[in-house]
Amino acid sequence: MRMNKLADGALEVSALCLGSMLWGSTNTEAEGHAQIDMFLDYGGNFIDTAEMYPVNPIKAERCGASEAVIGSWLAKSGRRDEVVIATKVSGDNPGWKRDGKGYDSAIIHQAVNESLEKLQTDYIDIYQTHWPLRGSYAFRQNWTFDPSRQNREETEAHMRDVLTAMAEVVAAGKVRHFGLSNESAWGTAQWLRIAREMGAPEVISIQNEYSLMHRLADTDLAELCMNEGTRVLSFSPLATGLLTGKYQNGAVPAGSRLEIAAKNGYPDLGGRITDQAFPAVDAYQAVADKHGLDLVQMALAFSVGRPFMGSTIFGASSMEQLGLILDGKDLVLSNGVLADIDAAHRAHPMPF
Repeated sequence: MRMNKLADGALEVSALCLGSMLWGSTNTEAEGHAQIDMFLDYGGNFIDTAEMYPVNPIKAERCGASEAVIGSWLAKSGRRDEVVIATKVSGDNPGWKRDGKGYDSAIIHQAVNESLEKLQTDYIDIYQTHWPLRGSYAFRQNWTFDPSRQNREETEAHMRDVLTAMAEVVAAGKVRHFGLSNESAWGTAQWLRIAREMGAPEVISIQNEYSLMHRLADTDLAELCMNEGTRVLSFSPLATGLLTGKYQNGAVPAGSRLEIAAKNGYPDLGGRITDQAFPAVDAYQAVADKHGLDLVQMALAFSVGRPFMGSTIFGASSMEQLGLILDGKDLVLSNGVLADIDAAHRAHPMPF
């Protein structure tokens, strides 16, 4: 599998990253272990998780279960040196962790120790903030985003506090690198500026949503990444299953994420199901069909091939899905495919 370098070459990660957010809900511990084994057999080395996981749905009582699945695999396999593990501290959520308190220097220390215990490891390769506490335009909040309510002085004080803690956990050997998630170009630039002023760990990655159907990272964030040496870790590269084509024409397969989410009061896959989404999927399916490609593999190869991409995080609810994805791990899209993708994107620029 193609490998990419992060942190000025200090960290090497596979271009595909195995996401764990279904382990402990949709998938059992044994299934999670089997997925890790298969992923490593195909040359992957990068696993992403969060203290909040699993999802589908999120429940406070099982937060950390996904980390625990990874931890039991590490304990059983003894293969810690073969994997890169990224996890996240929760944001100011509605009560999934620490009653929505978000994170500060004290919570960073607490959360790192809790994740290390669940992961059964001595160190975390990339420790990420799950959400910026000043607000975010991620998850369809871009439609109503209003940064005029932000307080720059409070934002900078918070960043300095968090970076102080990050410097301490890195110095203690508990964390190796610092990353962000659901961040903006401006926010990332401030984290970098302040870290350089303080001599604290610099941001090496930004885990944001990116797919054929969600390309907000293509402009300002891409420019920042290419100039500052940070890289995007894309999540939802298959648009939570839309880019498999399985939801076309009103289909809701049994056991699918959409079926489970709808039963738990989330019928639109986080705002991704819109009148514009299905025609966009049809357009990308037509591109794949024209060039004799599998849509899933094409969608992932597109993300992997972006110049600002560090790794593309995917999840699988079955070994069959995992096998299909990994069989396409070396796919490189031709200029003809990319031209047709560009045409489809211009015709369907923001489907959700």
